Amino acid sequence: MKILILEDERVLAVSMREYLEGCGYEVLCYTQSDSAYDAIYEQSYDLLLLDVKVPGDLNGFEMLEQLRKDGNKTPAIFITSLTDIEDLSRGYECGACDYIRKPFDLAELKLRVEQVVKLQCFASNEEIIELPYGYEYDVKKMKLLLNGKGVTLAKTETKILELLIKQRGSVVGCEMFWEEVWGEWVDSANIRVQVGNLRKKLEKDFIKNVRGLGYSIDF
Repeated sequence: MKILILEDERVLAVSMREYLEGCGYEVLCYTQSDSAYDAIYEQSYDLLLLDVKVPGDLNGFEMLEQLRKDGNKTPAIFITSLTDIEDLSRGYECGACDYIRKPFDLAELKLRVEQVVKLQCFASNEEIIELPYGYEYDVKKMKLLLNGKGVTLAKTETKILELLIKQRGSVVGCEMFWEEVWGEWVDSANIRVQVGNLRKKLEKDFIKNVRGLGYSIDF
C-alpha cells in the first residue's frame, strides 16, 4: 500500500514516514502542495495524508477539492492543528475521510490509517450512498432520501448521520462525536438526545445502539 504525505514540518514528516514504513507501508513525502499534486498524477496512491497550511499555490483543502473535481477518489486524511468546527466541516466537504489533530501519537496515526483503508470511506464525488431499508444518502447535497424523497434533518443530525456513514461497520463513541460533530466536549446526554432526534425521523431505524460503547450502521 502506497501513502503520500503532504507535510511541511520536516521532523514530523520524517517521523510519520519512518513509522508507517515500519508498519509495512510505502511512503513518499512532500513539503509543497504543487509537488504533491503533480506526484499524485505521476503514480497511483492508496491514501493521502494532507496538512492544511502548506507552501504552494494551493492549501490542503484547496488541493483536495481540485483532486475531487478532477475525478480523483483516493481516500484522504487531513493532519492539522485547526480545531474550529467550520474548518473540520470544510475538510469533510472537500472529500476527506478523517482528521488527525496535531499533536498526535504515531500509534493513533496507524489506527486512523488502518480504519480508512478498512472502511474505504466515501469521497465527495461518490454521489449516492445506499443505506438499509431503501434509504440513500446524497453526498453532494448532504441529503437523506427515502424512495427518492428527501428527509428533513437538522444540521447536527446531518453531521451525526454522515459520521456514522463514514464509520460504517464500526462503533462511534462519545469522543469521536465530540471531535467530528461538535468540535468540543459536550455532555453524553446531549449526544443521546441528538441521535434520538435523528432516529425519530427514520420510518425504519437503521442506527444500532451498542450498549456502553456508542452507535453504528452496518451495511
